[in-house]
Amino acid sequence: MNRIFSIVLIVLALALIAYNVTLVDFAAPFQGDSTVALIGIIAPLCAIVLLLLFITSKKVQKKINED
Repeated sequence: MNRIFSIVLIVLALALIAYNVTLVDFAAPFQGDSTVALIGIIAPLCAIVLLLLFITSKKVQKKINED
């Protein structure tokens, strides 16, 4: 998986977060569809963290292979 594909996935995850924020009822965030929207916000955040870890590990691997 190259860097451009990872960046595209991060942008898609940010779009999902933005969409799910619009679905949250801030008056009652833990009731009804707002709970699903909160889960829909947390899941892309986890995906972004994993992708950033993957990019960082690829950079470290490249440094190690250069030596």
